[in-house]
Amino acid sequence: MSVYSVKGKGWRYDFTLKGQRYTEAWFKTKTEAKQAEAEKRKEVENPKPVQETGPTDMAFLDLVNLRLDHVKAYNSKNHFQDVLYHARRWVGQWPNLACSDITHEMVEQFIIQRAETSPFVANKEIRNLRALFNYGIKLNVIGYNPVENIKFLPVEKNKKYVPPESDVRRIISVADPDAQHYLWTILLTAGRVNEINSLTWEDVDFEERLVTLWTRKRRGGNKEPRDVPMVPQLYDILLCRYENRNKGVSYVFCHEYWSRKSNEWVVGPYKDRKRLMKSLCDTAGVKYFRFHAMRHLTASMLDNMGIPIGVIQRILGHKNRKTTEIYLHSVSDEERKAMDKLGETYFSSPVDSIDIEQPTNKPPSFWRRKVDRPSYDVLAREIEDLGYVGVGKKYGVSDNAVRKWKTNYEKERTVEEVS
Repeated sequence: MSVYSVKGKGWRYDFTLKGQRYTEAWFKTKTEAKQAEAEKRKEVENPKPVQETGPTDMAFLDLVNLRLDHVKAYNSKNHFQDVLYHARRWVGQWPNLACSDITHEMVEQFIIQRAETSPFVANKEIRNLRALFNYGIKLNVIGYNPVENIKFLPVEKNKKYVPPESDVRRIISVADPDAQHYLWTILLTAGRVNEINSLTWEDVDFEERLVTLWTRKRRGGNKEPRDVPMVPQLYDILLCRYENRNKGVSYVFCHEYWSRKSNEWVVGPYKDRKRLMKSLCDTAGVKYFRFHAMRHLTASMLDNMGIPIGVIQRILGHKNRKTTEIYLHSVSDEERKAMDKLGETYFSSPVDSIDIEQPTNKPPSFWRRKVDRPSYDVLAREIEDLGYVGVGKKYGVSDNAVRKWKTNYEKERTVEEVS
């Protein structure tokens, strides 16, 4: 019996359907209990379709702001400024649109327009836009990435200019003492500019002679340290700055600047010093290069000294060995020995056997031409005076052709003598 009463409490229904028990108690009348039971059976036997909860759409501007908040929290200030620069252009390109309104074709057309500036700029847009939509998918607020199948544009990669050591010494020599300390610190630690700018006295261990550099160039935005040993020259520079430091400032390299926020002069770390390098290169009369090129120079010098690439990798703070290999621009002794061996083995002909005054891309008719050979006596005399190479030059043929002439003459003379 599925409906029954309990004295003093009321009516209840209790039934089992498809192995599952259903019950509800204390109705005032039997009729109310039966009606409730009937409704429950109907609900169980005819369940409503479950609506799948999937990604929803959102305004493109809202997604951009979410992404910017994430980058600001997890990445460096420089990276945030870079993404913000691109984001302003995206919002201007697609104002008042939902994410689902932005199609693959729209993005591709935008990339083609940016490619008119340069393929490098276009590829950077692809990379940042792809990260934006992937972030939305990860948050389950959108379900489609219109940048997913857009390919990077081909880029003509230029050889990285690494200044010679002499040029670096020249710009250091024309710099003021403070700038000299700054440049030497970059050169002797192979540090990134933002790592040197954010260097504090807590990161300098004079007792252990170590400098701790911090970077955020990691997946997940973690700020990680690496210790770089101080060479004697760097030790002297930092000790000099420490003894003459402003005790109210914790940064090793800092300057006084006008703060728009507080409307006063404040002392703080550098952000970037673009004008410094341009001015120093012009004054020294050397080809312009930036701070990062000095990091490449230090890596190449270490490689040229035979330092293992694993050690260089740790000094530079790279997680991937392939990244370190990009910094090694010097031609090693092993490479030079290999090419010298090739020349000694396969290209050992004397230099005077190559007629550098004559072009090598002569037409086929030149090589098929016939040359009037001199008589055997004349040929033998000229070979004795000029050598095979000299005779070849005289008649416009190779030294091997002259040898064949002589061999054929000698065969003919042998046949005549036998007959």
